[in-house]
Amino acid sequence: MRRVDFPEAERTSGFWDELTGRGGPGLSRRVRYYLLGIVVFIWLVTGIYIVHPGEEGVVRRFGKKVTSHGPGIHYHLPWPVERVDRPKVEEIKRIEIGFRTIYPGPPARYRPILEESLMLTGDENIVDCWAIVQYRIKDASAYLFNVKDVEQTLKDACEVALRQVVGNHTIDDVMIAARFKVEEETRQVLQRIMDGYESGVLITAVKLQEVHPPEQVRDAFDNVVRAKEDKDKIINQAKGYYEDVIPKARGKAERLIAEAEAYREQRIKRAEGDAGKFLLVLREYRKAKSLTEKRLYLETMEQILPGIQKYIVGTEKSGLLNILQMKQNLTTLPKAVKGEEK
Repeated sequence: MRRVDFPEAERTSGFWDELTGRGGPGLSRRVRYYLLGIVVFIWLVTGIYIVHPGEEGVVRRFGKKVTSHGPGIHYHLPWPVERVDRPKVEEIKRIEIGFRTIYPGPPARYRPILEESLMLTGDENIVDCWAIVQYRIKDASAYLFNVKDVEQTLKDACEVALRQVVGNHTIDDVMIAARFKVEEETRQVLQRIMDGYESGVLITAVKLQEVHPPEQVRDAFDNVVRAKEDKDKIINQAKGYYEDVIPKARGKAERLIAEAEAYREQRIKRAEGDAGKFLLVLREYRKAKSLTEKRLYLETMEQILPGIQKYIVGTEKSGLLNILQMKQNLTTLPKAVKGEEK
């Protein structure tokens, strides 16, 4: 039988013999070293890791933290010696209290959680309260190692804080009057609780989403709220009218008083001037009575005569009857002249 040679098969068989040691001890040992070096190199390369912006790399060696790094390319001993966690320290996370989002929408759909949302106010009323807590990581090491389930712990602590604050306020404060105050007080109480756990969490905001009475009494409560709103509206309108009318009335009164005082001063000055003029005339009259009387008479005539029509009648008797149209002429005289003639 004739033998057929296959060169490719012979080369493959030779490589396999070298790899398994059947081709000679020196050559197989060298290949093994090469392969081992490649494996070690790949294993060491797996220790390279990247921390993205907004993250913090926390390196653990056999479960214990050894160091942490900011954004960039870093290296740690490969697994299983060391491993790295990269929590997002700048991301704003949120949890929901009293409800769960089924579909973000639009339109959004929610499912109420009554065992979380029903709370008792300080005036012994029940409210259905939905809230959102926003937080971020302020200490990555504490966040990873101090609390087992941070989100569940935060949710439970928020329920405690919110019930405590709501219990210190009336239903009107929680729903309308002091809503922002309730949110801020809840945030402060919740932050103190989480700091007590050394959770590494910073509470950035607590937002009340829905605050209303239970469904069974909502209509009656809405009627009361609308009545209070109408009352406040009427009061505000009255205050607005008061603030509009009163300043105008005060301004008008002050203006009238100022005008009256000015008129008073004017009349006083005029009266003082007339009195002074009269006293001067009286002084001259006492010095020369007849001369003063004649001078005053002439001055008066100088004022009256230029503005009237004059008739001159002789003293001689001619036997003729003089008819003067005095009535017609008097009607054309100025009032001051008529008064003087009368």
